[in-house]
Amino acid sequence: MRFEQRCIVAGAISLVACGLLVGAQALGLPFIVAPSKLVASCGFIAVAVFSDARRSRYGRIILLGLAFSWFGDMFLLGEGETFFLAGLASFLLAHVAYIFAFSTYGLSDKWSFSALLPVAIMSMVVTIWLTPQVPEGMVVPVRIYTFAISLMVILAFGARGVGAPVLVPLGAALFYFSDLSVALLQFTSTPFPHYVWGLPFYYTGQLMLALSVSYVRKKENER
Repeated sequence: MRFEQRCIVAGAISLVACGLLVGAQALGLPFIVAPSKLVASCGFIAVAVFSDARRSRYGRIILLGLAFSWFGDMFLLGEGETFFLAGLASFLLAHVAYIFAFSTYGLSDKWSFSALLPVAIMSMVVTIWLTPQVPEGMVVPVRIYTFAISLMVILAFGARGVGAPVLVPLGAALFYFSDLSVALLQFTSTPFPHYVWGLPFYYTGQLMLALSVSYVRKKENER
C-alpha cells in the first residue's frame, strides 16, 4: 500500500473515531470515550509516520509535537485540576515543538507580522474574558499556554509565507479554535456541548499538521 493510501486510511480512522468520541460524550458513554479518543489520536501520529516524518528535521519535530498531543489527550481523560494541568503542560510542549518546526522550515517576516495583530487581539479578548472564571492557581499556566499557542499560529502563517503548505496555517488555526472549546467547557458553565465542534476542529487540525510532513519532504527532495 502506497504511503498516500496509508495516510488516507489512518486519517479516516482518526476522523471516524472522532465522530464516535463526540457521540459517546453526547450520550454519556464513558466506556467508549477513552478508546475512541486514543484511537483518534493514534491516527494523526500514524499519518505523520506514514509520511516518513523521521526523514526530515521538520517531520521529526512535528512528530514530537503530535506525541506530546497524544499524552495531552490521555491526561484530559482524567478528571480534576491535576489531570487538566498535566494535559495543559503536554499541549504546551506540543506547541513549543510546532514553533520550532515552523522556525526550522523558515519564516516570512511579512506574513508573521500580518498574522500578529489579529491573533494577538483575539487572544487578549479571550484572556480578559476568561480570567475572572479561571481558578487563581491556574491563571498563570493558562496565560503561558495562551501565549504559546498564539505564537504557534503566528509562526505557522510565517512559514506559509516562505512556501510551507497551506495545511500548516489551517491546521494551526483549527488547533487554536479547538482550544477555545476546551476553555469554554473547563471554565464556564455554558449548557452548549462545545466539544461538538471543538473535537472535529482539533483532530482535523492535527491531521493537517501531520500531513504537512509529506508535502515538506517532497519539496525538500525536489531541491
